[in-house]
Amino acid sequence: MMLRRALNIGCMAAASLMLASCASTQSASPSADEVVAGGIAVVALSDEPDTLDPTVANTFVARVVFTAFCEKLYDSNDSLELVPQLAASLPVTSADGLTVDIALREGILFNDGTPFNADAVKITLDRNLTLDTSSRKKELAALQSVEVVDENNIRLILSRPFSPLGAQLADRAGAIMSPTALETLGLDFGTDPVCVGPFDFTDRVPGSEINFAKSDYYYDKDLVELDGVTYKFITDPNIRAANLRSSDLNVAERLNASDVDQLGADGVDVRSVSAIGYQGLTINIDPTMSSSPLASSVELRKAFELSIDRDALNAVVFAGQTTPDCVPLPKQMAFRPDDIQCVDFDPDAARALVEASGETLPIPVELLIPARPTDQKTAEVIQQMANDVGFDVTIKPVEFVSALDLGRAGEFDMFLIGWSGRMDPDGDLNDLLTTGGTNNYSRMADSEVDSLISEAASVTEPDARQDLYAQVLDRIDEIKPLIYLYHDTWFLGLDGITGVEYSADAIPRFKTAELTK
Repeated sequence: MMLRRALNIGCMAAASLMLASCASTQSASPSADEVVAGGIAVVALSDEPDTLDPTVANTFVARVVFTAFCEKLYDSNDSLELVPQLAASLPVTSADGLTVDIALREGILFNDGTPFNADAVKITLDRNLTLDTSSRKKELAALQSVEVVDENNIRLILSRPFSPLGAQLADRAGAIMSPTALETLGLDFGTDPVCVGPFDFTDRVPGSEINFAKSDYYYDKDLVELDGVTYKFITDPNIRAANLRSSDLNVAERLNASDVDQLGADGVDVRSVSAIGYQGLTINIDPTMSSSPLASSVELRKAFELSIDRDALNAVVFAGQTTPDCVPLPKQMAFRPDDIQCVDFDPDAARALVEASGETLPIPVELLIPARPTDQKTAEVIQQMANDVGFDVTIKPVEFVSALDLGRAGEFDMFLIGWSGRMDPDGDLNDLLTTGGTNNYSRMADSEVDSLISEAASVTEPDARQDLYAQVLDRIDEIKPLIYLYHDTWFLGLDGITGVEYSADAIPRFKTAELTK
């Protein structure tokens, strides 16, 4: 990959945001069908979420579920711009960038009746910073302390200017939990979570479903028409599609691109977004944890990338619907360098590097994947390509959350795993590539990358930030802890339901949804 310095700023959103969305962003428009009062919307997720504790959670499907019951200080709109949710207005940052004031909405209750106020916000943010198992520490690393100004205002004291702060508070770091529930449940908060949201957690059946009922306390409950939402875990996209056709589901996420035309012909409403996330191959580059030659050889990692034909992978597995790419920042992100050239598929060059390595051929590589049909098919295509140049790839399918646990523990050679994408580039780089990051499965530890990412987050001037991120991408390419493959196009199927919000973050929201017949 060659990263060139021809940098171009797109649109500017609120202070910390620099995304120009090119997604197909829509909500399901009212159909000619008759709206049904109440009822339970049944939604199929592609995986089972991990814990429903925002401080600890790490999966995209958990982010989907959180929208039902756990609102944040901020959210993103259809253009991926920062908008207030539990906050009353956008954050106000001091001239030196070290103090951020946030006004809070008044008169709001958590779903257990506890008042939402500045004390509650402080309790949540302090927990995110201090809990041993917190996945939010890196995201809020610049946050030094939280001060309660009065009942409806908080002040965040930063150790350095931090441009991505708003974007982080529009994700799980800004999801505010009931202090009453936290006091009662402590580390078990995720077993019976309570936040502010249109729906209230009812129960979870492991391996099957999570159930929610309409909240009696929600400040906008007059807009909520559904009696509840049930999220079912169906890992096979073919089964999700079949259950849509049979009307056993109202909504199914991440459908196969190859099923879209037929689903439409069968009367299913299919929505799409050009997702801001990516899919890639994470390589364990810590030789003390992986015995694979890939762990200690950049040249072999380069050879593996040269063996992959991204365009063929897109055609064979995804019917040409993904966007092949070699960097984590999506093409609609304005901080992305304007002229990126990915390395060409070159099996001869890959074979030469493999033969020059001195390793006994073929070189064994165990590829960990989530046990899902699309990931299996993707892995088989990669296996065939890599084996053709001298690798010996074996595929290890593991249930999704268990695969994440293995990744976090460093028990893999290579891991086919994606990232759902964030509003600010810091969210696509920091925790995944800096030393000690919660999602740094590759075990990358590079002081130059750490310094560049930290500096980019501290800078507010757009051109300077963009140049720093270009340097980050250059350095990542030199080390190659990940081989980025593509950005997704995700398809959402809707049957017997209207009013579902579905925008560029690829998260369906059901606050204004209604069932139809």
